[in-house]
Amino acid sequence: MNPNLVFLNSFLDVSEETYARLLNISELKDFKSGTQICKTGEVPTKVYLLVSGMMRAYLSSEEGKEFTKSFFMPFSFVGSFTGLIQKKPSKLIYETLSDCKVYELNFSDFRELCQDDLNISNLYNRVLEHIFIKYEERQLELISMDATERYLKLRKKMPDLEHLIPQYQIASYLSISPVQLSRIRKKLKESN
Repeated sequence: MNPNLVFLNSFLDVSEETYARLLNISELKDFKSGTQICKTGEVPTKVYLLVSGMMRAYLSSEEGKEFTKSFFMPFSFVGSFTGLIQKKPSKLIYETLSDCKVYELNFSDFRELCQDDLNISNLYNRVLEHIFIKYEERQLELISMDATERYLKLRKKMPDLEHLIPQYQIASYLSISPVQLSRIRKKLKESN
């Protein structure tokens, strides 16, 4: 079975007909590593289904310091959802960390389809629930786990973490400095 359909079915049973309607409003695209698919201050219009590769969402301060909010791996929905829903500029930058293959959907076309197709509307609701749950899990990690625990959890989710993502981005995601991350890695290595 098509892995994209399998992924969508993890949210809700999606018929071949519904899947075909989604394909009709989407375009399969390849992005090179380092491509910004949405920039700060830009009103987003697209949402993406990440099929292969890695992406991240981050905030860049006026001084150039980066604060990584999220990492995305296949299969993930990626987009500035607050900006899309409110039709306001994105506060985050969405960038590819490797070469990526995505399905790109125009969000307004997708919302129109939700009006016409109850299955797609239900799928959208399930996806939003999933995004909310992930957001809440992330918030709970930040308030209830120390940096080492957060690092170990991230490493469990992404076993090849060190080979995929630069150390400063990992540290930023964990809300620590790169020096603190080096100390955590060293301490873990010594304890093994």
